Amino acid sequence: MEQLFTYEKLFSFAEQVFIKIGCTQKEATTATTSLLSADLRGVDSHGIARLSGYVRLWEVQRVNATPNIKIIHETPSTAVVDGDAGLGLVVAPFAMQVAIDKAKNVGTGWVSVQNSNHFGIAGIHAMMALQSDMIGIAMTNASALVAPTFSKDKMLGTNPIAVAIPAGNEAAFVADFATTTAANGKLEILQRKNKPLPKGWAQNKDGIESINAHELKEGGALLPLGGDREGSSHKGYMLGSIVDIFSAVLSGANYGPWVPPFPAYIPMPTNMPGKGIGHFFGAMRIDAFRPAQEFKNDIDKWIQAFKKAAPINAAQKVIIPGEPEIAYEKERKANGIPLLDVVVKDLQSVGEKLRVHFEI
Repeated sequence: MEQLFTYEKLFSFAEQVFIKIGCTQKEATTATTSLLSADLRGVDSHGIARLSGYVRLWEVQRVNATPNIKIIHETPSTAVVDGDAGLGLVVAPFAMQVAIDKAKNVGTGWVSVQNSNHFGIAGIHAMMALQSDMIGIAMTNASALVAPTFSKDKMLGTNPIAVAIPAGNEAAFVADFATTTAANGKLEILQRKNKPLPKGWAQNKDGIESINAHELKEGGALLPLGGDREGSSHKGYMLGSIVDIFSAVLSGANYGPWVPPFPAYIPMPTNMPGKGIGHFFGAMRIDAFRPAQEFKNDIDKWIQAFKKAAPINAAQKVIIPGEPEIAYEKERKANGIPLLDVVVKDLQSVGEKLRVHFEI
């Protein structure tokens, strides 16, 4: 069963929770905005359902609620940011703003991040660049749940990539996707609903395809985008590897099988080579390439052309990346955000623990 909650009610609750664990008012607001952007945009796996996970990371002292986030190395167009083990929901907007500021000065800005934590959905960070007539790029590595093509070992995370491109009269183009066939959060949703996985999402500990939504808990792994070699999983494996290298090898964060796990109860890897989780951000000023309005006029034409592409089935038109999220946001702001009963109970438990009332 599901219940509907207003964005405002969930925002107030989550913000109070972040303050209770020690965040400043400003950083609690930033974290909540980042977190709930997922619920608004229909990415329920990365929204308020993960709030208890962040609290548990704080409880075991893997999240620093009062981080000293700082630049530790930079050039006019690049920087490395140390997140001081802060919430990725706070570290990521800081680092993306550094990229935007550098792009304002020299045309492009590129920032890698070490010593951070899970940062929510990548798309919301990339979208920060849109207001400045810039293309935004955001990616992050994540704990190893993914087996490379031909392997049984978990070596990569779901390692998402997001690219936000401004348009003129049309809505911005926003691509936000995991480099796996499905993100781990979608498995968690199916677990809550007691449903099987679609084929091509996971394999068991012996490398055999599985539809068991609990497979990861039994030693199995997620599959790279493509599912198997015949479906070009090697391409998903390469994309995930690129994200891992840009986010972590470049910044000095942990990479591959050493990335810290999100569940607080899972032991940390041994012999970790870096600091925390890594992210990578980019901002490109449109007018560093051509007049911004000319570009946006052409992006409008590009979007309109794709919208007019002949559909295979009249009931399903071609979708522009970002369109479904816009529809979700409009509908959920008007009618509320649906939460499964198991998520509601989890939030009530968090509220009781931290003495923050969660109103049904």
